[in-house]
Amino acid sequence: MMTQAVGLPTHPRDVRELIRRRDFTGITAGVSPGYVQANLAILPKDLAFDFLLFCQRNPKPCPIIEVIEAGKIEPSQTAPGADIRTDLPKYRVYRYGELEAEIEDISDYWSDDLVSFLIGCSYSFENAMLDAGIPLRHHEQGSNVSMFITNIDCVPAGMFAGPMVVSMRPVHHSKIVKAVQVTSRFPNTHGAPVHIGEPHAIGVDDPTQPHLGDALAFKDGELPVFWACGVTPQAVAMESKPPLMITHSPGHMFITDLRDEDVAVL
Repeated sequence: MMTQAVGLPTHPRDVRELIRRRDFTGITAGVSPGYVQANLAILPKDLAFDFLLFCQRNPKPCPIIEVIEAGKIEPSQTAPGADIRTDLPKYRVYRYGELEAEIEDISDYWSDDLVSFLIGCSYSFENAMLDAGIPLRHHEQGSNVSMFITNIDCVPAGMFAGPMVVSMRPVHHSKIVKAVQVTSRFPNTHGAPVHIGEPHAIGVDDPTQPHLGDALAFKDGELPVFWACGVTPQAVAMESKPPLMITHSPGHMFITDLRDEDVAVL
């Protein structure tokens, strides 16, 4: 069972209130165990259909949890009462592919033509991994997962094209089959790994030197296991260069009221 982050309440509503007051601005791994966490992508309405199509064509890195219509700030299906502008610990703002700002509140950037996408996050299956006896190094280290921009191309849609981003967790070889079985139950939060071992095959030179997130130590007998990651839209933004895309900062997720088991299969 995942251990709740020290000093934080368990229910997502209470955590979101802390975040809204800026009393918590940290990484959300281990926060509100048992609840679904989500990546965020916000785009102008005239680009929203193409991005929706991009997500539909790339369900591994971009499994949609909820789409919030233009100008609305409340994720009414997944977190009634929440405010998408304030209830994530940290955001990133991209303009024409360049990172303009990393901030804790996007109210000053908000306009009525913005459409918000909540995309499943692999933090949501970590509780099940721990229950299955699979240790998670980033929890042990108190850090973020490692993330890598791969040589795996996403299927393009409209102006949106770019590489898949993956998250990496060291897993002992004796537990890899179990890790695949456990995470396969959660297709809405990236599901089974996209690659196991042989990092060079997906363009990762050194699994201990991540492009995003934090470096994770390996122990004897462990292999790098890679899952599709909802940071992919940020890599796509850098390559496709939309006039505006607002996202979560890697590791700083939106915590929904959905339970992990609500999005599980089998």
